[in-house]
Amino acid sequence: MITARDDRRRTFETVPAGVEAATWWGRAWVRALEERAPDAARLARGRTYASEGHVDAVTVTPGRIVAYVRGGRVRPYRTELTLGAFTDSEWAEVLEAVAADPTALAALLEREVPRSLAGRILPGAGELGARCSCPDPARPPCKHAAALCYRAARLLDADPFVLLLLRGRGERELLDDLARRNAAHAARERPDTAPDFPGVPARAAVARRVLPPLPAPLPAPDAVGSPPAYPADPAAPDPLALEQLATDAAARALALLTTGEDPIAGLGLWQDAVRLASAHPTAGLTGAARTLYRDLARATGRTTTDLARAAAAWRQGALPALTVLDEPWDPPAGPFDRARPALLAAGLGSFRPERNRLTDRTRQLRLGRDGLWYAYECRPGTDDWWPTGRPSPDPVSALRG
Repeated sequence: MITARDDRRRTFETVPAGVEAATWWGRAWVRALEERAPDAARLARGRTYASEGHVDAVTVTPGRIVAYVRGGRVRPYRTELTLGAFTDSEWAEVLEAVAADPTALAALLEREVPRSLAGRILPGAGELGARCSCPDPARPPCKHAAALCYRAARLLDADPFVLLLLRGRGERELLDDLARRNAAHAARERPDTAPDFPGVPARAAVARRVLPPLPAPLPAPDAVGSPPAYPADPAAPDPLALEQLATDAAARALALLTTGEDPIAGLGLWQDAVRLASAHPTAGLTGAARTLYRDLARATGRTTTDLARAAAAWRQGALPALTVLDEPWDPPAGPFDRARPALLAAGLGSFRPERNRLTDRTRQLRLGRDGLWYAYECRPGTDDWWPTGRPSPDPVSALRG
C-alpha cells in the first residue's frame, strides 16, 4: 500500500530526451527561471550541460527538486530548485476548483495542466528559487541550476503531477481526494439518488476464502542500479557518503537474492570498515572517498594509513588476507622446508624464516592458515610492509605475482 509519505518523494533515473519544453506549462516553468537570470551566457551554458547529460538522477519532494550536476570538477555539485508548497487551505481551494470543473478534471486525468489552474500552480515571478554547492559567486541561478531547470521542464512535459508534487501533494493522494470531492459534487447535484459506489458487502469482504497461489518471483537483476540523489540535511551524513552506503547495501541485497548467502555475515566493525574502504583504491581518491576513509578510520580507532594497508590486503584476498595481515602464527615446519629451496631454485634468493613469514630485504611471503602464500613488499631500509599480488599455494607464483 502506498502511503501519503511514500507518495511525496519521486526519483527519476532518466529524464525524457531534449532540453526544449514541449508544452505550454513546461515553457512557463523555464520562463520563471529565465526571468530572474541576469546572464544569458550562463543560461546558454546550462542548456549545453543539460543536452550533454550532465544532470544525474532527479529527486522531487514537496517544495524542491534536487539533483547532482557534473561540472568541471571530479565531484558533482548538489543543485536544488525550490518552489513554495501550498498550505492545506490553499490545496482545498485548488482541489475544489478542479472537482467543480469537469474540463479541468478531464485535463488533469489526461496528464495536462488545466488552463484554469495556470495562475495558481505555475511559478510566478521570482517564486522559483535556486541553490547550488558550486563556487560561482554571482547571484543565482548558476549554470548548474539552469541545467537542472531545463531537464525538469522535460519531466513536467511528461507528467504535470511532478509540478503538483512540488506544490506539496503526491499523485495518489491527489486523485483519491479528487474522487471524494467529485462524488460529493455529484451527490449534491442528485440529492434524491443514492451514490452508486462499486463494492461488496462487508461480511463477504472478510469471509474466509481460498486465496490464489502467489505469482512466480521476478528474476533477479543483472546488476545493482544507481541510488537516487539524497537531499542534504545538516543532521545527516554527507549525501555522497549516503550514496556509497546505499550502493553497498544494494550489492549485499543482490548477493542475498541470487546466492542466499550474506557476503558480510560475521564481520566485525574493523573488518566491515576495511571491506567498504577496499572498494576505493587509495590511488586517485576522490574527495568523497577521502572523506569515507577518514570517517571509517575514526569510527574504528585506526589511522587512515592502517585502513589503506588493510584495504590493500582485502583486495589481495578478502577476509583471509586481512587475517594474514593482522595475525602472525606458528605453522608447522613442512611448508617452509619446501618453500625455501623452491624460491632458491627459482633464482628468487634466500629467505629467512620467522613465525609464518619468509623475508629478504624488500620482499616477504606470509603463510595463511588457509595454506596460501601472500606476498608483501617494502622499500629498502624500512619495515613498512604492504600486500601485493594475489595469494597462491605455490610460493614462487605468489612472489612473482
